[in-house]
Amino acid sequence: MDIYLPIAEMSVNVLTMIGLGVLVGFVSGLFGVGGGFLMAPVLVSLGIPPSVAVASQAGHVLATSTSSVMSYSQSDSVDYRMGAVMAAGGVVGAIIGVEIFRILRLLGQIDLVVSVAYLLVLGSIGGMMLNESLSAMLRRRKGESPPRPKVKRPVWIYGLPFKMRFPRSGLYISFIPPAAIGLLVGILSAMMGVGGGFLIVPAMIYILRMKASVVVGTSLFQIIITTLVTMILQAVRNHSVDMILALILLAGGVVGGQAGIRMANRFRADELRAIMAVIILMAGLQMGLSLFVPPQDPFVLVPTGQQ
Repeated sequence: MDIYLPIAEMSVNVLTMIGLGVLVGFVSGLFGVGGGFLMAPVLVSLGIPPSVAVASQAGHVLATSTSSVMSYSQSDSVDYRMGAVMAAGGVVGAIIGVEIFRILRLLGQIDLVVSVAYLLVLGSIGGMMLNESLSAMLRRRKGESPPRPKVKRPVWIYGLPFKMRFPRSGLYISFIPPAAIGLLVGILSAMMGVGGGFLIVPAMIYILRMKASVVVGTSLFQIIITTLVTMILQAVRNHSVDMILALILLAGGVVGGQAGIRMANRFRADELRAIMAVIILMAGLQMGLSLFVPPQDPFVLVPTGQQ
């Protein structure tokens, strides 16, 4: 059963889109991320313009993140205060990112920038994650103990003013670092349509030194607010959100997200990171390859005087 997408200006199979939403939602729940970095390359490979794919998938990220936060809340694994501070920075970043998106779209360069951003960001992050997880798996096979983590907190972060207490995260820290992380993720959310969990989670662990038990739930809570604002801004400012596509993906995402959370406890942490790293690398390469494949229906410029 096909349905026409008015903003994307093409028809898609409804069951295929629902299945895609379930599959990406499952991956999102399994790894505790929004899943936007995976959805956009798949949508683009199905023929949907990158600018529409990036803006429309925000609904799916919103659905999977909300579903996951509800589950994490039941085990008190969400630091709402920290999430609110990061979300405040994320909202400002989303406003900046949407304006950059609009300018690039008017210049006709947004599809190129989205593809290059996916290739560079996902390629570098996926490569680092794969290297770290494979090293951990090799050490475990050899029976070696993992390296002792650095317990010393960065002075340049903990010496900043305007400190706040975050009891659930076990931190007494300036609001500036988490707000700055949220700002960066907000810009990426608007430019790439990603929730940013693959950036926020490492930043929470290695920079802010938050408790590992609240990292994933808090990052997803921040993603909900930032993604919601991004989706509204994209619809109002750029008119690039295809609501029909967004609703179809959203329906599948809710179901898949819950199934992924139930499966997450069956894997080791290093195995999950290795699988996620491979998925991130494949998503980045998929978008990067679109830079070198000629379009099937290239536009032909015709001088006005010859019409």
